[in-house]
Amino acid sequence: MSVKYICSECQKIYDPKTLVFRCECGGLLDLEKFDFLFSKEDILSNEWNLFRYLKTLPFDDHFNLWKNLTMGEGLTPIVPLDQHNPNLLVKVDYSMPTLSFKDRGAVVLIAKAKELGIKKVIQDSSGNAGTSIAAYASRAGIACDIYVPEGTSSKKIKQISSHSAKVHIVKGNREDTAKAALHAVENGEGFYASHVYNPFFYQGTKTYVYEIYEQLNGEMPDILVIPVGNGTLLLGAYYGLKELLTLGLIKKMPKIIAVQANGCAPIYKAFREGKKIVDEITNTGTLAEGIAIAAPKRGKQILEAIKDTNGEIITAPEDKIVKTRKTLAKKGFYVEPTTAATFAGFFDYAKANNLKDKKIILPLCGAGLKAD
Repeated sequence: MSVKYICSECQKIYDPKTLVFRCECGGLLDLEKFDFLFSKEDILSNEWNLFRYLKTLPFDDHFNLWKNLTMGEGLTPIVPLDQHNPNLLVKVDYSMPTLSFKDRGAVVLIAKAKELGIKKVIQDSSGNAGTSIAAYASRAGIACDIYVPEGTSSKKIKQISSHSAKVHIVKGNREDTAKAALHAVENGEGFYASHVYNPFFYQGTKTYVYEIYEQLNGEMPDILVIPVGNGTLLLGAYYGLKELLTLGLIKKMPKIIAVQANGCAPIYKAFREGKKIVDEITNTGTLAEGIAIAAPKRGKQILEAIKDTNGEIITAPEDKIVKTRKTLAKKGFYVEPTTAATFAGFFDYAKANNLKDKKIILPLCGAGLKAD
């Protein structure tokens, strides 16, 4: 399967073998549409990892480098949040090898990097994506540099370095960190294995909805609630839903409700103002570091995805994050603050709207052990 990059702005085509990470016009790259056939019969049921959906991924059927990389990521449980509301479900995506949903995108991206013969990767992250890339790069025998902002959880930094990655702690915020990583890439120091720039990452996160499709026997929920900073899970889920709809495997798209932190909500601001692009804002501070992105590069695409599902964007009240984290822990789920923020925002939204008869799924994106 010969898959090409296509610029999201000027539509110029690039071959991934060129190792380009953005268009010469400055636009971000997507994957050119690739056709495939897929049904429940095409699920590789003997594979206990997300490559059971290999038919949907941008690899040839005979592609097998992933077999030496997979650590059993994916296939995370879907369970009720509690016994009182069987329609309110959580997908336990922190039950992954590196304890976050980012393993979905990392394993696919590193598999592609291995196929391309990459010797070293560079990535910037608030923690979870860096850990995932570091782990899979180490498993693939690829050198790895991860750039993180100062203030990143010490446990996340320790986890990244334990996978033999070189950690660069950058003074400043998340945007400063991205600039530092980009500078290194532009200097030719490595391949940009970015969960924001590289579209192969989203091919991994789209398996989130393929699993939901399989686990719920084709009966998709009415609503998917998804935290959004850079949009790696939201866009992946959206791409997967569009594919399922095109294939005729689902009849309608679930509504996507995106959650941003009150202290850093540029996409929410743009959505409320009816804008088609997202302007950079000032991050005034939030415990939800995983979605604290003041200048989301794919903001325009995130807005389009939410509108296409007749969705909404809501915000999480900062003063309820800690309390909500404790509430989830009492239900058995020990999560990091970003996941708690997602639920805090949703709980407020649910109180103001009648969702009694709606089937809803929220992800548990990161384990609490990462944050303490």
